Amino acid sequence: MTYVIESARPGDSAWLGPLLLKAWLQTYPNPEMGIDEDWIREHRGSSATAEGIAQWREFIEAANRQPDLLFCRVVRSDTEIVGVLCGRRSEVITLGPMYLLNHVQGQGLGGRMITEFLTWAGAAPICLWATDYNDSAVRFYQRHGFKITGERELWQGKLPNLRMTREVASSVNHS
Repeated sequence: MTYVIESARPGDSAWLGPLLLKAWLQTYPNPEMGIDEDWIREHRGSSATAEGIAQWREFIEAANRQPDLLFCRVVRSDTEIVGVLCGRRSEVITLGPMYLLNHVQGQGLGGRMITEFLTWAGAAPICLWATDYNDSAVRFYQRHGFKITGERELWQGKLPNLRMTREVASSVNHS
């Protein structure tokens, strides 16, 4: 199967809400934390509704109008969208969401997506939130230069997230 990473189009919004819900259902269930399918559908199910899809369309249209401020790429096969990576530029750059469905992980697509994102970000510092028990995501971000800051949050009172940042090395003056 061939996968293409490209800028999201407004019509992709119909795929992205359901994609995020599916990715959450694949990634975040954790009985010890009280995070099950019902909890995920309660807190992320709106992404797959008409309202959630409209919000995606608005974001994609804004990203296409302001590509210097907003980043949104999708991973597309011949038949479906299987991944997404978005970001925003302000004082610092925020990375997220970034998701690949389970059946396409391990094929280098995440690395290709983040390389494109890092090129877009340039020399600016980048921050993101990662779920602390999503070990593969934390390791992935660490391989790409992100460090855990120690800052934590409980999203919706249950999902434990940790802050990660990527600082750009300062240039050294050798004169």
